Formats: sequence, structure tokens, C-alpha cells
Amino acid sequence: MTDTVKINRGLKGIYFERCGVSDIDGARGELSYRGYSIHDLATRSTFEEVAYLLIFGELPTAAQLADFDARLKAARHLPGEVHDIISTCRQGHPMDVLRTAVSALAALEPQAREVSEDAFIENGIRLTAQVPMIVAAHDNIRHGREPVAPDPALSHAANWLWMLKGERPDEETARLADVDFILHAEHGSNASSFAARVTIGTETNLHGGIVTAISTLAGPAHGGAAEDVMKMVREIGSPANAARYVREKRRNREAVMGFGHRVYRREDPRARHLREGVRRLGEKMGAPEWYEILQAVVEAMKPYSRHGLNVNVDFYSGVIYQLHGIPMDLYVPIFAIGRMPGWVIQCIEQLRRNILIRPLTLYDGPAPRPYVPIAERG
Repeated sequence: MTDTVKINRGLKGIYFERCGVSDIDGARGELSYRGYSIHDLATRSTFEEVAYLLIFGELPTAAQLADFDARLKAARHLPGEVHDIISTCRQGHPMDVLRTAVSALAALEPQAREVSEDAFIENGIRLTAQVPMIVAAHDNIRHGREPVAPDPALSHAANWLWMLKGERPDEETARLADVDFILHAEHGSNASSFAARVTIGTETNLHGGIVTAISTLAGPAHGGAAEDVMKMVREIGSPANAARYVREKRRNREAVMGFGHRVYRREDPRARHLREGVRRLGEKMGAPEWYEILQAVVEAMKPYSRHGLNVNVDFYSGVIYQLHGIPMDLYVPIFAIGRMPGWVIQCIEQLRRNILIRPLTLYDGPAPRPYVPIAERG
């Protein structure tokens, strides 16, 4: 049997379900949410609109958006016990603290235990509002500061920056954070979304699926690219060093961070919307050299683009966070903040046509053999 079964390691190329959310064309470098090009959404919509689109399937009317925004803002609240848990875990990695806090919410909020599409929508909206609160509260607490209360006058992205830094961002800065969340909001059956669907397949609640997704995103092979790019930029140090750095990496058959993607053979369509933002933010912050280093790496990598080594979305996002003075261990939690509506709708879609996800592994261990009593074992 071993010779007749085809093994698709990592489930590569396997379609396990239909899904009406993201359409990813890796060969052409295209991405759409619910039929809308990522380019239109990134340039013309807000994160709140995109979250509504993902969860409900259509772009909202003005009235629907106002109601959805009000529901998000009303959910900007954490039980006191969660703040106590965050304080107790203050020295933990932010992703571990985030996972623990979301798990605690499942125990502390009775409505979190309901398993139905309506409950998933309501709990998903609440978690979308609560996750950035958890990340910001933890960063403040671990640095000896009191958590910053949310501001109901601010948008989702602007309020996140306000809670994190205690400073109200200007319109351009808030918009760049908004675009970053839009670009990370959903991406098909990636590792964390698939893991969440496996969990929901057991008929558990939404919080269980989100805890699984957070745990999966925490692994550096999935969520760590932005942090790795920033480490690379610091190592390069100057645009003049980029070409030599790339040559040495390629000579040693080592990866150049921020290039290549499991799906895309061309440039990640999301990357272009952060490129200009990095340039402008760098100029505003008096640190244009970060953008110049990135572009020097892009130039040095051009000969390898024919092999599918093109810029991905995380190539630029890490530098945005760096320019804001955000610690590197918050880069993956920021990814989680943006991905929340994508995780929510993936869990909802799994629930709608639920089936226990149970793939097979092909046994390749020892052949049948007799049992030897312990006294007779050498």
C-alpha cells in the first residue's frame, strides 16, 4: 500500500472545502475578498467596511456600517479578571498572553459558549474589538503603565494606536494602520485559518477556534516574517550593503526575508499598498533610510524574481511598526488584530457545512511483531 498512496505533505495542492471568501490567484498575483479586488478595498474602504464585507458577504450601506461600527465600539471592554490575568502574565510573550486572555474570555463571558451562526457573528464582533485591547493593555502593563481606555470617537485602527501609545494618531498615520489591517484581514486556508476550522469541526465555540488560530499564528513559519524582515534591515544597516547581503545569502542558499510566498509566484498584491506608506512615514519620522534599505534589497533581488522570489506583504509591514517605535514582539499580535474578521468568517463557514476534519496518515512503522514480556526484554 505504501507504494500506491500519494502523500501530499503539508496538504499542498489539496482542496478540502469550498469557500466564498478569498480568491487567491498565485500565478497572476491577484487577491480579492468576496469578489472585490484587494486594490479597491485597500484604497477605497476602511477596515470596518472590510470586516463587515468578510463577515456578512456584502459591502455595507452607510446605515449598516454605522450600526456595525457602533457594535464594535460597544464591545471595547475587557472584564477586570482579564486585566488581572494579563498582569499576572506580564512577562510572557505577547502572543502567549493574547492566547491566554482570549481563552479566559471564553470562561468569563457566558455568551462565548454558544455554538450557532448568530452567536459566532456576535462573539466575532466582540473579539475583533477586544483583541487589540488585550495587546495594548499587556504592552502598557509590562512597561509599568496603566492600560489606556478606548476612545469611542476613534476608528478601529486609530483607537488601537491610541491605546498602545497614549497618543492620538494623525489622519495619515491612522490610515496606514487601517490599510495594514485590511491587507492582513483574510487569506484563504492559511495555517491559522485551517487550524481554526479543524477546531470548529469538533463543534466547539468560536473562542476555541480563535485560540487555536492564535496558537498557530505564533509559530515563526507562519506569522514571523515581519519581525524577520526588521532584523534583516538592521543587519544590513545601509542601502550600500544590500547587494552584498543578498549575494551572500543566495550563495549560502539562505532565505532573504520578505521574499517568496507559499501561494504567490508574482509579487504579493498586498505589498504595493504598504510600500508608499513606508516611504512617507519614514520621511515624516525623520528615518528615510529604512525605506531606502528595503528598496535596495528589492533591486538586488530582481534577478531571482523569475524563480518566484518576489516581495510579500510582510516585507514592508515590519518597518512600519519599527517607525512607530513598536517592540518587535508585537509584530505578530498586530497581524492577529488584522486577521480577526478572516478567522471569524472561516469559523462561520466551517460551521455552516460542518464536518469533522480527519485526514489520514500512512503508517510506515514496524511490521506486525510479537509482544515480549518485560522480563524477557534484553
